[in-house]
Amino acid sequence: METPQASEKKCSCVCPCHKVVGLFIALIGLTFLLGAFNVFSQRAVEVVWPILLVLIGMKLTCTGKCKCCDKA
Repeated sequence: METPQASEKKCSCVCPCHKVVGLFIALIGLTFLLGAFNVFSQRAVEVVWPILLVLIGMKLTCTGKCKCCDKA
């Protein structure tokens, strides 16, 4: 069992920076879904999803922990 102090060290803040990766993954899924329903052309899907992956990679490599996570 975890002690109360150990559970307090988990990052449970509400900063938007923790939601960005999930948002990008949802956008990639939405891109493929809209492509499957012919809302986007196949060419648009081929262009958009690699751009989203590059943005995820840049977000992960260029940003450090936020100030609220440094406290933990």
